[in-house]
Amino acid sequence: MARKERVQKSNAMRELDRAGISYDAVDLGSEEDVSRGLGERMATLAGMDLDATFKTLVCVSPQEDYVVCCIPVVQELDLKKAAQAAGEKSLALMPLRDLELVTGYVRGGCSPIGMKKAFPTLVDETAQLFDRMAISGGRRGLSLILSPEDLRRFCSAAYADIIRI
Repeated sequence: MARKERVQKSNAMRELDRAGISYDAVDLGSEEDVSRGLGERMATLAGMDLDATFKTLVCVSPQEDYVVCCIPVVQELDLKKAAQAAGEKSLALMPLRDLELVTGYVRGGCSPIGMKKAFPTLVDETAQLFDRMAISGGRRGLSLILSPEDLRRFCSAAYADIIRI
């Protein structure tokens, strides 16, 4: 019987382990190309439905408050809808130069779980259509597959319609 290869634990995995939340980790190795389409490539390699594979975007309000948004990789974030759902006047995407400093994660590896600090989190309502969803595991090439409801509870997130139609 072949041994299952161990995946090096990320901060997101350690947080889920501490909380007793069940997940599967799919480590596809370092995915250095973080150009457009990374999420779609990761979903395909992990064997996940594109609509059940979510990316994490961090937004900032004019008062410099942060809001984490999880949306399907094939969709675009509607900043007006996200601002309304978060109770903010407006939101903008966080400048990439600030991402690692604020969250502890790099572009292409940002997870809503295990950031340096807990921020208000919105998960697109379409996540509720699936028993399992994929999110970034906290580094490029690592996906975590878990229940949308477990993610929502762990992050104290709200489901909301936040994608552009």
